[in-house]
Amino acid sequence: MSALQAAVKASQAHIGTEVGVSNWITVDQDMIDRFAETTFDTQWIHIDPVRAAAETPFGGTIAHGFLTLSLASRFAYDCFEMLPGQVMGINYGMNKLRFLMPVRAGSRLRGRFRLEEVRARSTTDLLRTNTLTIEIEGETTPALVAEWLGLAVFED
Repeated sequence: MSALQAAVKASQAHIGTEVGVSNWITVDQDMIDRFAETTFDTQWIHIDPVRAAAETPFGGTIAHGFLTLSLASRFAYDCFEMLPGQVMGINYGMNKLRFLMPVRAGSRLRGRFRLEEVRARSTTDLLRTNTLTIEIEGETTPALVAEWLGLAVFED
């Protein structure tokens, strides 16, 4: 049995279950400002704490939705190790993505992963579909929920 076939078989036993919960990470104003600068998205709701406190219902600035989403890779590093025979992992994209709750500056976030599907895509590629929920500490509604596709690439 190849390493890929073994990974498919082992992973199938976990379909429908939570397969990882990351560590918490704080999204502070400095992180938000650096993301705004990097992406050229300098809308005031992200970078002007005084105006955001006065003119929004959020009580201050909020993180960009794409900043929150970009932390998915960080959360995955906390939750997943390379599988035997795997040579790399590749972000394959999203099927579904919803931003459900704004992330206020100073919030702590973590990711939860639930394995939904796993299949061999080729003789070297294992395609995994996970539901990713990014939680905000102290909130019942998550920041976002996404169906995330990842490729585990194995040696040929």
